[in-house]
Amino acid sequence: MARYTGPTTRISRRFGQHLLGSGKAFERRGYPPGQHGPKMRRKVSEYAVGLNEKQKLRYIYGLLERQFRRVFEIAKKERGVTGERFLQLLETRLDSTVYLLGLAKTRSSARQMVSHGHIRVNGHKVDIASYNVQPGDEIEVKNTPASRQLATRNLEENRIRNVPGWLTMNAETFKATVVRLPTREEMQPEVNEQLIVEFYSRF
Repeated sequence: MARYTGPTTRISRRFGQHLLGSGKAFERRGYPPGQHGPKMRRKVSEYAVGLNEKQKLRYIYGLLERQFRRVFEIAKKERGVTGERFLQLLETRLDSTVYLLGLAKTRSSARQMVSHGHIRVNGHKVDIASYNVQPGDEIEVKNTPASRQLATRNLEENRIRNVPGWLTMNAETFKATVVRLPTREEMQPEVNEQLIVEFYSRF
């Protein structure tokens, strides 16, 4: 299945919480999409609950199912709590990190910013959105007028967004540092990752 490019607020309405799109639009119509408006929904199975949680997280990060499953398989093989490690691998993707730093308005625009070569990691061009940053890595906007202007505009628009504690950002030099890996409290509070682990354990 191709990456979702449809109405983003519709995704938030589908899951009953603000994930993508306009928060104000979701507040106006917080019920699931459909021509008949709000209506009673049937009781869902445990499988459906796990599937919904998986799809919710996949939409947040904008990944294809194959990409998403690959990250989960990597997390499962590593030491530590699988669910938390899974979230860490998603959160430390370069496109996600660029978004969290306020250098892009959305994760999809952050992915585009990376793929277009606007970002440097430790002084080297990295145009792979799935690249995982590590503690000690230095992230910098390419030193060209076009890249810096784009970053300046995005930082201005996102100035009310707080940079998480595992990152430091110097807006004047367009440089950021990965201090450490994020803790569970610093990552997607809307998602129950254990349900995703249980969902994939069925296969």
